Amino acid sequence: MKRIFLLKGLDCPNCSAKIEKEVGELDGVQSSVVNLMKQTLTINVAPAAANTIASQIETIVHSHEPDVEVQEETIIPVTKSYLLKGLDCPNCSAKIEKEVGELDGVQSSVVNLMKQTLTINVAPAATNTIASQIETIVHSHEPDVEVSEIAQEYYIPAKKQDTNTSYNNEDKKLTIRLAIGAAIYGIGMALTVFAKVPLPVELVFLIVSYIILGGDVVWQAVRNISKGRVFDEHFLMSVSTIGAFVIGEYPEAVAVMLFYQVGEFFQSLAVERSRKSISDLMDIRPDCATVRRNEELITISPESVAIGEIIIVKPGEKIPLDGVVLDGDSMLDTRALTGESVPRSVHKGDEALSGCMNQTGVLTIKTTKAFGESTASKIIDLVENASSRKAPTENFITTFARYYTPVVVILAAILAILPPILLGGGWTEWIRRGFVFLVVSCPCALVISIPLTFFGGIGAASKRGVLVKGSNYLEALNNVSIIVFDKTGTLTKGVFNVTDILPANGFSKEQVLEYAVQAESFSNHPIAKSILSAYGKEIDQSVISDYKEISGYGISAMAGKKKVYAGNTKLMDSENVEYTACEKVGTKVYVAVDGQYAGCILITDEVKPDSKKAISDLKHIGVEKTVMLTGDDEKIGKAVAEELQLDEYYAQLFPDQKVEKVELLDSKKRQGSKLAFVGDGINDAPVLARADVGIAMGGLGSDAAIEAADVVLMTDEPSKLVDAIDVAKATKQIVMQNIVIALGIKSVFLILGAFGIAGMWEAVFGDVGVTIIAVLNAMRILKE
Repeated sequence: MKRIFLLKGLDCPNCSAKIEKEVGELDGVQSSVVNLMKQTLTINVAPAAANTIASQIETIVHSHEPDVEVQEETIIPVTKSYLLKGLDCPNCSAKIEKEVGELDGVQSSVVNLMKQTLTINVAPAATNTIASQIETIVHSHEPDVEVSEIAQEYYIPAKKQDTNTSYNNEDKKLTIRLAIGAAIYGIGMALTVFAKVPLPVELVFLIVSYIILGGDVVWQAVRNISKGRVFDEHFLMSVSTIGAFVIGEYPEAVAVMLFYQVGEFFQSLAVERSRKSISDLMDIRPDCATVRRNEELITISPESVAIGEIIIVKPGEKIPLDGVVLDGDSMLDTRALTGESVPRSVHKGDEALSGCMNQTGVLTIKTTKAFGESTASKIIDLVENASSRKAPTENFITTFARYYTPVVVILAAILAILPPILLGGGWTEWIRRGFVFLVVSCPCALVISIPLTFFGGIGAASKRGVLVKGSNYLEALNNVSIIVFDKTGTLTKGVFNVTDILPANGFSKEQVLEYAVQAESFSNHPIAKSILSAYGKEIDQSVISDYKEISGYGISAMAGKKKVYAGNTKLMDSENVEYTACEKVGTKVYVAVDGQYAGCILITDEVKPDSKKAISDLKHIGVEKTVMLTGDDEKIGKAVAEELQLDEYYAQLFPDQKVEKVELLDSKKRQGSKLAFVGDGINDAPVLARADVGIAMGGLGSDAAIEAADVVLMTDEPSKLVDAIDVAKATKQIVMQNIVIALGIKSVFLILGAFGIAGMWEAVFGDVGVTIIAVLNAMRILKE
């Protein structure tokens, strides 16, 4: 449970830190954060401790600050979303997100660069003024970005052609401006070199081209300084280029601004290309649906279709909403959902999922979900919002840039001022070196390319049918040392078949099966379904009463006047039934009638074809330990573990014991590494939540899988996990390459600039060139 307390009058940083620490150590408290600016304490607390937590917090607060008033906030925040049309700068996005999050009344602030949206949780009292405050902050960083509130309950991306048209118009404006500025600069330089025009004429051309190319940069720097934001790329470029004019390096000053704008242009192209690549990949949202109303077919938007309406899907059309096929046979292309090119057949009575492409026949479908809840919408939303959960490396780079820029500005000032004072004279040369140092130091290469790489990595994983809910989980996959698998439906097919019936005490096979069917007739468990399938007859459920499912044991029910038990050995022991243990390998269902043992039904499950290869490949790419957990008996667990060459297995586990085993394995993992759990996402929600990375298998159409896990494998193939880790490793490799490239090359040019070896032209490469290299390198991940 998340609870927020207002600490009215709190103004001591030292006391705040102590309160935060002591509250965090209380029983049941998972996290504790004091926000001194907002005078709030936010905690996550276990429900069992919720009743006493308020008084404990008040005691702690008053032990440090007796005059502070402690009051729990009961106001429910309002969620508001804003469209930031034209936003394409990762660095500016991070600044906007941070500054909006610091506004009064705002509890959380998230900028999604792909969707160009800002989502906030804000106190109701602040909603009237928040829009204007957000617009001011956005325009202080990006004056041309349009800010508008999104009224829809969920965001629907614009059609591709609309996005492209908008982008192309901005693209053309910038291209024309760069071309004109560059042309004037080129003419001025040509006249200087070949016609030997006097300096005033040269300056006219250079100043005009500088104003065209860099006027907006200088103006933005002035506006930012007036708001107290000094150390950013606009400031660095403005100071260094104006300084170059002052010391007489006129052509170099204009060249720096020209190439800086070219670099910004490439950055914008890269972000748009990456965004478009993911949008194309996830282009599974249909634009319309054909609905049968009053015996007529009408075409409307999918949002307007209600649950239970009849839709018609022709060959070549996308299925707009989830539903059940009422009529027709067809082949469906599920590539956009699963990453698999093999089509799937659907017939009357089968489920049809939105986002699939209908290939052959006409389908009549009855919708079972509204558009916002359909598979396509959920997957689009999941992928687009993944960039909101930032990886530790992203957070580090953002923080690093915040401190790095002021430091290099101070170093540049020291380089320009201190040597002339100590050595005497040479002011022009040392000031020039200081300006070169400033140009090289701009952190654009890092703050642009790192988020771009994670952004692309999530898209590359989606293309393979792996949905990763955040950059943090993508990075965590790199460090997985232990992978724990559930058995049924994960490593095995989960399709059970009755292979033998072993009667006892005078009961026949038919009687044992019939009693088992009566006990299992209300259950949806795969084992129950296999028994019902083996029976193959109609069941009179009216004779069945007092039905109970006993978790981890089995089922008890009254069949007419007879008490029937069907379950495992634990159920037989708990009911004091004398039975003969079956020694064969397989899942055993023991049946007892009125306390007498009737017999045993043997059920077997089949290992998936690619499970063994998946385990082998995981070990090959560096996973140290593979473990299987199962509720089945020891013999089955051992047989499957030996067949797949797993390192460990644990059998006959209850659901809560699976959590205990995961916690035990987690405590033994190598320091700094991660534990991943792979399950079906429905029965394994507690274990998925407990693991460092929860991975749901076979998420296609499974709401529970999409909700419970951090990573969703859209097919039932364990080998998809290998693909997920491959993409994660490729992403991290490119991230580390960009960090080394950017810091390495910049370090070299900073040293060369400080010693006077590198001039402004080299500085331009040290900044813009490195940025372009890093961005192009980041784009490689989209090809994975």
